[in-house]
Amino acid sequence: MVKIAIDAMGGDFGPDPIVKGCIAALKRRSFEPILVGNKSEILSLLPKRYKDKILIIDTNDVISMSDAATDAVKRKDSTIYKAVELVRNGEADGIVSAGHSGATMTLATLRLGRLWGISRPALVTLMPTKTGRRSVLLDVGANVDSKPEHLAEFAIMGGCYAEDVLKIKNPSIGLLANGEESSKGNEVTKAAYKLLDGYPGFKGNVEGGDIFNGSCDVITCDGFIGNLVLKTSEGVASTISQLIKDYIRKSPIAITGALLMRKVFKLLKKEIDYAEIGGAPLIGIKGCAIVSHGKSNSKAIENAIYQAINYVDTGVNEHIIARVQELKQKES
Repeated sequence: MVKIAIDAMGGDFGPDPIVKGCIAALKRRSFEPILVGNKSEILSLLPKRYKDKILIIDTNDVISMSDAATDAVKRKDSTIYKAVELVRNGEADGIVSAGHSGATMTLATLRLGRLWGISRPALVTLMPTKTGRRSVLLDVGANVDSKPEHLAEFAIMGGCYAEDVLKIKNPSIGLLANGEESSKGNEVTKAAYKLLDGYPGFKGNVEGGDIFNGSCDVITCDGFIGNLVLKTSEGVASTISQLIKDYIRKSPIAITGALLMRKVFKLLKKEIDYAEIGGAPLIGIKGCAIVSHGKSNSKAIENAIYQAINYVDTGVNEHIIARVQELKQKES
């Protein structure tokens, strides 16, 4: 049975939503949860019937959002450090944390290590499309600056994730640029294009609109651009919803049409809501790490746990190693 280590103290709202999310997940899926945090606090939140179903690793040190990510390497008694060590030692298969995202990524990368042939891990997020099927966008924040070979690795990892976790057969892969022509893009994307040219599923450059129109399953970019795309998308959905509310108040005559539009954008907002997705997998490391939003509620934690279970069950890491080996052989 899959074992998931969960940082019980790292989120903005303490252990309450994390414990509730864990219990909700236990009701629907079979797995072994390991909660890492203040034992007395966790026990006070656990219903009696669940106390023998959840292992608790007691520790009081929590990496706060104001701490530097590098501090996590020295603080071996922190919740996130101990949770990562459970995966490193084979006592857990994956980790879920709504705590300091930089600390989570740093520790997961340094303590668990990178997969063979992977230079840098990447954060993955799922974006809504008009077809109803989500597209895979990476990197969305693990790397601010990327080299061409990193973008090529992101593309390979994203393709494996789409194939194994989302069950998309022969996923199409695109390189985010400012135009579809191979001549478009900056020097990094142009060089990445050459590395990916001929790779199975690679369709060349794609534009921002292709993230949402369903024409491409995997979109690869560096973390700086990816994070801007993600935050902009969230902001657009939220702003349009607010504009529709204002329009309804100002124009009662158009209330029926506005209400319909409001419903549509409410659904869009839900599609990119972090609570619905759960978190962003840090792909490219040995093991599994799901980086959740600091403001995660119980539903977000529940969905993050499902993500971790699915990631482990599909064996996507082995698939990535095999694909990278194929590419390296081709290059040599």
